[in-house]
Parts: sequence; structure tokens; C-alpha cells
Amino acid sequence: MTETLSRPAAAAPHRPPGLLPQKLHHAASAIADAARTTDFYSRIMGMEMVHTVMDDRVPSTGQPFPYLHLFFQMADGSTIAFFESPSLPPRAPASHPGYDVFDHFAMEVASRDDVDRWAQWLQANGVEIVGPTDHGIIYSIYFHDPDGHRLELTTNIDATWSQHARQARADLDAWEEAKRAAKAAGNDASAALIELIRMRKGQE
Repeated sequence: MTETLSRPAAAAPHRPPGLLPQKLHHAASAIADAARTTDFYSRIMGMEMVHTVMDDRVPSTGQPFPYLHLFFQMADGSTIAFFESPSLPPRAPASHPGYDVFDHFAMEVASRDDVDRWAQWLQANGVEIVGPTDHGIIYSIYFHDPDGHRLELTTNIDATWSQHARQARADLDAWEEAKRAAKAAGNDASAALIELIRMRKGQE
């Protein structure tokens, strides 16, 4: 079993230089049928299955779950991965519809035309899609794999979309302050956040 590192008594004041993840290696989810998943990601999505791991225990925890771990590769070398373990019960339904919308995996394509071509290809293969949706910064379609994982194919519209760190921090601060003020006043946080969002949109 892999040893678990203990947490330091006090957080280090500064992250060491260069200590930053370099790229997405893989994101992984549990599935019910490895063959069905392989057909979808290989035939429909065009992603080669480049590696598998078969074991009777989870290496990081030692838990006795027999599994097959599959990796499917995208053009840049990053992968999306899955586990089939017959001992797992069916996944429990989400407790709120929002989880089924917010939890998703987005893959980038080269252009709007490619997004539209993907939409046609998916529909021709019986895959229901939502969109295309123009978000202002990206252009996307949404759909589900055979296990219900929500997927997105997207392309950048605004080439500078990821260059707004200062504004992102200001938005987080405003969001947290609205929640804090609502809680202190005994008000509904969602209502306060809707008011904040509408105020921000009115300033755009």
C-alpha cells in the first residue's frame, strides 16, 4: 500500500517555485461495461485505447476491488480513463439535477466548424446533443457517454479567455462576500447570488 503523507502542522507560506501541474495526465470515472465504453470512445470519439491495467486491488489504498483500468488518448497525448469493477453496485442517482449538469468533462477541438461537424457525426450515430451553445468565450456542444458522463466538445472564441486572473479573483471575493452577508443577515444565499449576478451582467 502507498504510504500516506502526513499534513504539516502549518501550511507553507509560499509554494516552491515551479511546483505547478504541467498538463492533464488523465481524468478517470467508474463505468459498468468496458466493452461498451471502448466502442464509444474508440469508434465514436476516435480515441485510441493506449493502455490498460488489470489488478485485484487498488494500489493506492489496498482495497480488494478487482478492476480493469482503460486509457483513451486525445491528440495532445492527454487521456481520459475508466474503471470497470463488477463488484460495484449501480451508481446512485444525483441528489440534485445540477450535479448532472455541472459535472462534465470538456475536450477542445480546433474550430467552430469542427464543433458543428462533431454535432452532425454524433447525431448520425444516435447520440443526443445539446447545442451548439455560444458562451461568448467558447462554442460548445454537450452529450453523454453510455454511462451517463456528461461530455463537452468546445473551441475557443476569445483567445484571451484564460488571461483574466485578477478579475477571476475579484469575482470569487464578491461571491464569497455575498454568501457571507446573506448568512449574517439570515437571508437566502441563492437569492443574494442571483442579485449579484444580475448586477454584474448589468455592468457588462
